[in-house]
Amino acid sequence: MSERPATALAAAALKAAMATAMVAAIAMTASAALAQPLPFESEDMHLGPATCATSVCHGKVAPDETSNVLLNEYRTWSNDDYHSRAFTVLRSEESRRMAERLGLGNATTAQVCLDCHADNVPADRRGEKFQISDGVGCEACHGGAERWIESHAEEGATHADNLARGMYPTEQPEARARLCLSCHVGTEHRFADHDIMAAGHPRMSFELETFTVNQPAHYVIDEDYLERKGEIGSVEMWVTGMVMKAERQLDLIRSDRFRGHGLFPELAFFDCHACHHPMDELRMHSTPVTRTLPPGVVRLDDSSFQMLIAIADALDDPTGERLRARTRSLHGATVQGRDALRGAAGELAGAVDDLRRLVAAHDYSARQLREIRELLLERAASGRYGDFTSAEQAFLAVETLSIVLGDSGAVGAALDAWFETLANEHDFDPGRYASVARRVGAGFQ
Repeated sequence: MSERPATALAAAALKAAMATAMVAAIAMTASAALAQPLPFESEDMHLGPATCATSVCHGKVAPDETSNVLLNEYRTWSNDDYHSRAFTVLRSEESRRMAERLGLGNATTAQVCLDCHADNVPADRRGEKFQISDGVGCEACHGGAERWIESHAEEGATHADNLARGMYPTEQPEARARLCLSCHVGTEHRFADHDIMAAGHPRMSFELETFTVNQPAHYVIDEDYLERKGEIGSVEMWVTGMVMKAERQLDLIRSDRFRGHGLFPELAFFDCHACHHPMDELRMHSTPVTRTLPPGVVRLDDSSFQMLIAIADALDDPTGERLRARTRSLHGATVQGRDALRGAAGELAGAVDDLRRLVAAHDYSARQLREIRELLLERAASGRYGDFTSAEQAFLAVETLSIVLGDSGAVGAALDAWFETLANEHDFDPGRYASVARRVGAGFQ
């Protein structure tokens, strides 16, 4: 499970998070963001973090008060950002054992590991200072710097100029979601499958807004930043992340990735804890979208769909019922066959796309945010989110909404207690989780 947002960092990153008048413009650029190559897909040369590390560039010891950017970004990344340690993890004894179990040889040279633990672009796109051992460096997110490394520091250079020269638009929600999800959920060609999990890799867990806030900040959202890049609210980042995570899951279910081995489908798509729990602990948990499944059927991980259903229901939009019906069909198709599942996934993808259009231009009022939070808490308290992944996502959503609404302090102790019910996924108690959710809900009344 991810770390909780630190109060100071959350305040800086989540500072006025309602969608603004920019939402319509952002919606118009969404298709462009979706069409743009990801940093590892573009043809631009990756020069390596060392090209950004000098004291006259982004390697200053402390922020530069005379600059419109901090200029100590390299030090923030190298000292505080887990992405800088991603390759180093591959040298650990645990990684060595995983690679041995998987028959990969050395984890530091295996493509399946390097694709997400490093900026693993082809050899002909690596500059003189590029080192694979730098891990997930600057250009893994901002794009190969070949065309903008010099021009971006010139007087009068604009962010639009940088984007035109190949910089990746991480400030755009859909672009950021595509990039982060390419590792934290996966693609057809880079994916942490059940083999990797069985060999010892941690369970994949991701929520875009929380992970954004937990990143050590290497920028300040000030007047200059807003003029260059605009402001994206936390709620928009959360909703966009949920929509695109759901779309990515459905794309992968329809891909050859779902085939798995022999008689078994790819088990990474299913709820891990439906199988991984003590044999004497009954976990026959049903929801409105799974109650038609017979006992013994392992259900798909539907946590992102559950969050989207709650958003649509709280907005009183009929998309919610379509999402619910098609999620139910998706679960039912798992006992019918591969073709049925692909068809159900396609129908659910259509409903998710309907929700995308609904939320892309939606201007959330404080009342609507409270209604989304209230519905999530009601469903958590009723036991609807009795599986760990949905419980985790519901907590992260409620905390984000509470920070945005500015009233998280009123229930701080209860939120802390609720978080503690998720601190160890192996000891997760659905009843205790629901009980504390009721306490949190009561605190907002």
